[in-house]
Amino acid sequence: MRKNLGAKPWIYPQPVFIIAAYGEDDVPNAMNAAWGGISEESEISFCLSPEHKTVENILKKGFFTVSMGDAAHAVQCDYLGVVSGKDVPNKMEKSGFHTSKAPNVDAPLINELPMALECRLLSYDPRSCRMVGEIVNVCVDESILTNGSIDPAKLRPISFDPVNRAYLVLGEKIGNAFKDGLSLK
Repeated sequence: MRKNLGAKPWIYPQPVFIIAAYGEDDVPNAMNAAWGGISEESEISFCLSPEHKTVENILKKGFFTVSMGDAAHAVQCDYLGVVSGKDVPNKMEKSGFHTSKAPNVDAPLINELPMALECRLLSYDPRSCRMVGEIVNVCVDESILTNGSIDPAKLRPISFDPVNRAYLVLGEKIGNAFKDGLSLK
């Protein structure tokens, strides 16, 4: 028997995205966001309110990076979601993360997070809070590669569980996409 829980913004998984941008003074800032995903072949979209310091920075600079939160840095990733760059100007320093300039966009890479998308802002609607970015490049640390491909077991990406307010680690392979379903044809 099913139980109705009402309208809730609950889906699984909700990736833990760490979105980073430089301010006008080139000081890096980042935020934790879960409401986003791929919206076109080379686009990523988010629901981000205009009050965030990181959103303000993206709107001014036009570039940002999106790193995947991972199990090794769950505490730091959570910190970026509970503290505002407006209240704590040295938020990145306090998080323990270090940054370097992304090779293809004017935005910071978080050195400790081994996978990031480099993005150019395409649009932002403050009424709907929808931000769309063009994915210019995906850069990864070689430590998460196996045979030249990203290995989820090495990356250990985390997901936000909105129901239980928890972070979950992803990684167990249970099938082969675009292949296993062919057995039902």
